Amino acid sequence: MKPAPIEPDAFNAFEAAGWERRAFGYERFFGSITSRLVGPLLDAASVRAGTRTLDVATGPGYVAAGAAGRGASVLGVDFAPAMIAVARDLHPRLEFREADAQALPFEDASFDAVVGNFVILHLGRPEQATREFVRVLAPEGRLALTAWDLPDRARFLGVVLDAVAEAGAAPPRDVPAGPDFFRFSVDEEFEALLRGSGLDDRHVQTIAFTHRVPTPDELWNGLLGGTVRTSALILGQPEEMRHRIRAAFDRRVGEFQGPDGLELPVSVKLASGRKPG
Repeated sequence: MKPAPIEPDAFNAFEAAGWERRAFGYERFFGSITSRLVGPLLDAASVRAGTRTLDVATGPGYVAAGAAGRGASVLGVDFAPAMIAVARDLHPRLEFREADAQALPFEDASFDAVVGNFVILHLGRPEQATREFVRVLAPEGRLALTAWDLPDRARFLGVVLDAVAEAGAAPPRDVPAGPDFFRFSVDEEFEALLRGSGLDDRHVQTIAFTHRVPTPDELWNGLLGGTVRTSALILGQPEEMRHRIRAAFDRRVGEFQGPDGLELPVSVKLASGRKPG
């Protein structure tokens, strides 16, 4: 079946509304996963003391806090007011503002580094956003972005998507079509995104680790409470289909059972590049 045409504006509105409802759920479940990318992301962007740093889609502010801990001058932005509220609560001494990643309200060359932890997955127009990131970078400044790897390697996500496929669930009709969630899981696609925005010294690397979740219920509830697209895919199904998905999920997740809970493989792509001088 041919994928539905992407609806960028409707998709952006869907994401913005979704994160208003999921901000606290994201922080509770995903914080211990996504925060593990803070150090590598900041290293890839060469963030150090004095670096003027923009953290795009800051979410709960983990990357902004990491940059501040290095002595950087940092600003965190997000399009969801609920996320900004969480970030300000967790990091009251840092500056956070509402802003659209695809139309940043900053002058050209305002920052020495731009970082975005998984931002690129949640935008209807990722190329436009990347051009914006590069526009606000100073010459010789660096951009660093992360994206989830393919679901057969990012298994904490893949196991629920496999369950959806096994159950034969179709996407709900009221969810607008967005870009392929795993497009930038492919090194060549991620590198091409940076190349198309004029960056040099481009690198794509894979970061893999294992994340422990005590029970299948905690994983299931964490994914439903802390995601937008995945939760809409499941919660938008009829009740009988939701039960079928959960049954398939319970069968599949047993593969990862360890002595102290589920041991789930996580894999992430980190892409970076430099703006020519």
